[in-house]
Amino acid sequence: MKIITTREFRENQKAYFDLAETERVIIHRGKNRKPVLLTPINEGSETDIFFSDPSILASIKQGIEDVKAGKVTRISDLKDIWADIE
Repeated sequence: MKIITTREFRENQKAYFDLAETERVIIHRGKNRKPVLLTPINEGSETDIFFSDPSILASIKQGIEDVKAGKVTRISDLKDIWADIE
């Protein structure tokens, strides 16, 4: 496992993308920010939690169709989001 800063990542992106194919690369984003895990996507692989689960793919596709059809909820006041949610 390799833990790097955002600065290191920006300066050496190709190296860290390549490294992520063989080991975990965690990018530490600074104070009060959550670190992120850089991971390759292996579409259709059993280890890929997003693209190997048919129910997740179906939910994503349904969401895209809902947006295209205008089935969205617009939030008018970010301080009171529940006022706009039915």
